[in-house]
Amino acid sequence: MRSKRAKVRAGVSMAATLPMIAGALALGIPAAHAADNPGRDTLAGTKPAWATAKADKGATPDASQVTARVYLAGRDASGLAAYAKAVSDPNSAAYGTYLSAKQAQARFGATKAQVAAVKSWLRSAGLKVTGVTQHYVSVTGDVAAAEKAFGTQLHNYAKGSKTYRAPAKAASAPDSLNGAVLTVTGLDNAPHKANHADQLPPPDAVFKNSGPFSSYYGSNIATTLPDAYGGKIPYAVQGYTGKQLRAAYGAGTYTGKGVRVAITDAYASPTIAFDAATYANKHGDAGWSTGQLHQVLPKKYSKTTECGAAGWYGEETLDVEAVHAVAPAADVTYVGAASCYDDDLLDSLSKIVDNHLADIVSNSWGDIEANQTPDLAAAYDQVFQLGAVKGIGFYFSSGDNGDEVANTGTKQVDTPANSAWVTAVGGTSLAVGKGDRYLWETGWGTEKATLSADGKSWTNFPGAFTSGAGGGTSKTVAEPFYQKGVVPNALATANSAAGNRVVPDIAAIADPNTGFKVGQTQTFPDGSQQYSEYRIGGTSLASPVIAAVQALAQQARGGKPLGFANPTIYAKYGSKAYHDVTDNPTGSGLAVARVDFANSFDASEGLLTSVRTLGADSSLKAVKGYDDVTGVGTPAGGYVESYRRR
Repeated sequence: MRSKRAKVRAGVSMAATLPMIAGALALGIPAAHAADNPGRDTLAGTKPAWATAKADKGATPDASQVTARVYLAGRDASGLAAYAKAVSDPNSAAYGTYLSAKQAQARFGATKAQVAAVKSWLRSAGLKVTGVTQHYVSVTGDVAAAEKAFGTQLHNYAKGSKTYRAPAKAASAPDSLNGAVLTVTGLDNAPHKANHADQLPPPDAVFKNSGPFSSYYGSNIATTLPDAYGGKIPYAVQGYTGKQLRAAYGAGTYTGKGVRVAITDAYASPTIAFDAATYANKHGDAGWSTGQLHQVLPKKYSKTTECGAAGWYGEETLDVEAVHAVAPAADVTYVGAASCYDDDLLDSLSKIVDNHLADIVSNSWGDIEANQTPDLAAAYDQVFQLGAVKGIGFYFSSGDNGDEVANTGTKQVDTPANSAWVTAVGGTSLAVGKGDRYLWETGWGTEKATLSADGKSWTNFPGAFTSGAGGGTSKTVAEPFYQKGVVPNALATANSAAGNRVVPDIAAIADPNTGFKVGQTQTFPDGSQQYSEYRIGGTSLASPVIAAVQALAQQARGGKPLGFANPTIYAKYGSKAYHDVTDNPTGSGLAVARVDFANSFDASEGLLTSVRTLGADSSLKAVKGYDDVTGVGTPAGGYVESYRRR
């Protein structure tokens, strides 16, 4: 699938956008009977948009091998979506009436008879069943067998500069299965992976920030550097710590005690326990108690080179340390995927849901919406809905490339943050002043200009866009009920008169120029392994921060799970629960100065000085009220307390 992003990311580009059928699949709607394919149920969305007649390179050889997953619709796919909505809606009589794992499986899971029928159908076509879970049946076989099973020819298609296999028409399943099949993935073999596009080099190579720094926003003014926006500007903060973030977002005395938070990424840092403990000790966070940090890892990893496994270590480190910094008593479980591909990431999410490992799940990875195919959207949404009925909420970073135009050439949102069943977390630039006092926030969007050779001006000020919080209007997902009446009509209808999902829902600190200090074991130039600290940002920071704030809110609620939180988040819109974030809150323009090592770790090859303008997020604007950079806003002092039972 896609990507980590705490830091800024990239995705595999795809020229064509996804068909609107993804909206139906995203709501768990079963496959429809096709009038032109008697005896078969079409599995809508299984032919990718890039598999066009113009791109067709001819039939895939019959002997070529296919590996696929047939996802099971379960007993009642539409009923699952309906119940997930009911238990999440504060206006519903069923609100908070969550099911146990056993109850959810009995009510919505696939029956033994359905699984047996699906296996029999696949085997009769000549495919080999290689695995069965609560969610899918995996198979392998040659193209001829796959074509027989799924009622479509497989052709090779040009996609960019490469050629991939895909169905020539949407796949189908026998209608005698009575809708037991939700979708099938793997018939197209284009990469379906996540990425995280770090702003940093992989953590196996040391990265450090140069100074000067501010210890809090505005504490160290760059008096020797040129003016920006009519005056002297402060140096970027060295990196906020948990104490500062807890104050900014109204933690009060809450610590997340008794609340379970899960984090998903690919792979696993071999030094996470040491790094997390060292960081907490150095920065005054509560120490990790025995058994407070858990890891659930696969038996083996795959695609480590392709996915840049070491690059994911820093993502896990950031997520774990950020959650603990804001919610120091929360129980944290890290669930690592075997690779950065969708299948493995889905398996990690399913582990959390099937075993109810946590009530709150932070996910700092994703990809552009154009790379998401409807078959995978359906599989993801089924997991999110199953989580919702059990009281589990999923939080996804919204992306680090603003409207994605600079990154992909096309204005679009990211996925899975675009799902109607997750909380999409946008990003801000945060100013915490002396005494840990909240000063202001603006939507995260950075423009960069460098210091002129004579040191007297900023070259081409304010400079080019570098990164910013992801957001905007989905092209594929219908407008969810909880956004109606809150999201401005102009945003909702930007891509369809009927209205679409707008991202994000809520926001928190993300700008690496006002970022979070993280500690991690890295490899130094002499080959030694040493613990080191650096400042980081991205919506990969915002997601675990919001997950931690939700842990505080759950504690305030007496420990009762918040579940899928969007209906409640929107119900609090316009109240004192939120900071209403706008661009340029001071009215005078905002910027910070940065001095960076040219080689990323010391001054031996010189220093690079730049000015970073804050609150310039490509075409996205943070405005009064809901906006597509920060959603309903960021948690204010009244947010956590608003969940307290009275």
